[in-house]
Amino acid sequence: MKEIVDLDQLKESTSFVKSRFAQSAKTAIVLGTGLGSLEQDFTLVESIKYKEIPHMPSSTTESHKGALILVQKDDGFYILVSGRFHIYEGYSAAESTYMIHLLHAIGVENLIITNAVGGVNPHYEEGELVMITDHINLFPDHPLRGKNHEALGPKFPDMSVAYDLSLRALANEEAKSMSLKLMEGIYFGWAGPSLETPAEYKMIHVLGADVVGMSTVPEVIVANYYGMKVLCFSVVSNVCFPPGRIKFTTVEDVISVVTKSAGKLNQLILKICLRL
Repeated sequence: MKEIVDLDQLKESTSFVKSRFAQSAKTAIVLGTGLGSLEQDFTLVESIKYKEIPHMPSSTTESHKGALILVQKDDGFYILVSGRFHIYEGYSAAESTYMIHLLHAIGVENLIITNAVGGVNPHYEEGELVMITDHINLFPDHPLRGKNHEALGPKFPDMSVAYDLSLRALANEEAKSMSLKLMEGIYFGWAGPSLETPAEYKMIHVLGADVVGMSTVPEVIVANYYGMKVLCFSVVSNVCFPPGRIKFTTVEDVISVVTKSAGKLNQLILKICLRL
C-alpha cells in the first residue's frame, strides 16, 4: 500500500536541510506567482536549490525560483519557499505537498501561503488582496490518500478551521494599521492548467467561492494534518464574474498584475512575521 509520505526519504531530506540551515525557523512563507520579491525585505542567510535536496520534486513554473531560502529580520529567522509544485505540472497530490512534510519536519509551525487567483466575487477588482477564510476542494487527487503514519497526524484531520483564526485576526489588525484594504473570501481550488470558461466561473460563483486557483488547497490540507497554523493571502490577478468582465488573459498578464500588488502584501506579511 502506498504511503502518504516515504519516511525514509523524508528523513534524508530533513537531515540535508538541517545540515545547511544553521538556524531553525518557526514560520515559512510560500511565495506564489509574481510574489518572489518578498525575499528583498529580509537578509539572506542561506539558499538551497530544490535540485540539491534529496527526493525533492523540481518546480517547472517559470516565475518560480525553485529554492528553499533561510532569511533573517531583526532577531527572527524565517523560511521562504520560492517555488511550489502544482498538480498541473504532472505531480500527484502527495508529490505536490512533499515540501509541507519537509517544513514540518524541520520545525515550522506557522505557514503563510500566497497565490494569484481569478476573482469570481463581482465586487473584487484586479490587484486587490484577499485573505482566505475557507476553501472548496475540487482537486482530483488527495494528498493524504494512502497508508497513514499515526505518529505524524490523524488519518481523518478536521478541517473546520483550516485557516487559523488567531493569524487571521493578526492579519486584520496589521492591515488596519496600514490602512490597507484586505478582503476576506473563499478559495476554490482545482487542478488546471487551462483557465476557466465563463460557464465554469459562473458555477464557481454559484457554489459560494470568491476566488479560484490551481494550488494551495493540497498544501493547506497537509499543514492541517500536522496541526500547523495556516494563513493565506491571494492577489486577484484577473476578474472573472459576471461574464461581461472576463477578458483574454495570459500568464504574463497574471504576473504583471500580481507584481504591482506585491509591495503592499510584502509589507503586510513582514509586519505579521515580526509578531510571530
